[in-house]
Amino acid sequence: MFEKTIATIELMHQDKIIPGANYLFLKQGDIQKGVIGFKEVMPEEISATHDTLYDMASLTKVMMTNTLVLQLIEKNVLDIDAPFKTYLPSWHEERVTLRHLLTHTSAVYGYIEKRDELSGEELKQSILRLPVNKSIIGKKKVYTDTGTLLIGFMLEDYYKQNLHDLFTEKVLHPLGMTSSGFTNIDKTKCAPTQVTKTRGVIKGEVHDPKAYQLKEHCGSAGLFSTIDDSFKFVQMMLNKGALPSDDKMLLPETIESLLQDYTPTATLSRSLGWDLRYHLEKKHPILYHTGYTGTFMLIDIIEQEAFIFLSNRVHPYDNRQDYIRKRDELIEVFQKEQTN
Repeated sequence: MFEKTIATIELMHQDKIIPGANYLFLKQGDIQKGVIGFKEVMPEEISATHDTLYDMASLTKVMMTNTLVLQLIEKNVLDIDAPFKTYLPSWHEERVTLRHLLTHTSAVYGYIEKRDELSGEELKQSILRLPVNKSIIGKKKVYTDTGTLLIGFMLEDYYKQNLHDLFTEKVLHPLGMTSSGFTNIDKTKCAPTQVTKTRGVIKGEVHDPKAYQLKEHCGSAGLFSTIDDSFKFVQMMLNKGALPSDDKMLLPETIESLLQDYTPTATLSRSLGWDLRYHLEKKHPILYHTGYTGTFMLIDIIEQEAFIFLSNRVHPYDNRQDYIRKRDELIEVFQKEQTN
């Protein structure tokens, strides 16, 4: 199945849009996995394998941070329409809510001057002071990592633990994602990312500059995972929060609620944490999220189908626009095959 989608991935590899990739399809209960190309091309070519660890980039947002937030919403600890300052007093703007942060409609202006020269604590304080365009709060979607960074600070305040420990305890361990992690990973299995002047070939360390400086206090990036471990998370979502142990990570109604638009006044639809795409034939919503390094997930809760794509497209160099164009073509090919 998905022969045209696989051929498109192969072509992306041949055209050097990506060095290689791991992929997984789930359709009508059948799982199909594959590996294409290299995990590393500099300083030498090394083939990708089934257990290659990828920098998941912003998939950290939905797999880790968002999961913990949804758990607290279930427990009525958080009200998505209360001022976010209620839960993080060090934040300054009363009008911004958790809904705004989760849907990228907060209107927080994310630019930080000389960001890479700041220490982790200095960067955190700068994020807490970022200005907000009050005239467009809730009205315009602008994708940014700022909201998830702020939510991460809130989670640390609430639990009195750093995020890496929280994510490991509350997500990775319950899901049995034993190959995944943040800094305690097998770096020899990692697909490297960009070649930079300051850090050289980045391998086994997070690519994202803010996550690199914030370290265990970053909720927007930092997770490394394999295709099999990523599928464990997707299975939990498809099983409406159920775990293999018969416990629940999330309630069924929480998963079902993600299939609605939480941005009725904004220009583009978003769920809580997730983007929404739509089934080409049946038009129902599908959960979707990407990662800057070349990763994405499509999770069709209603059809019980999924597509996971893991690559390190920034290795050795970042050709973002070429990749985005080809990625969007890839998803279009997949969705057309999905309806066959």
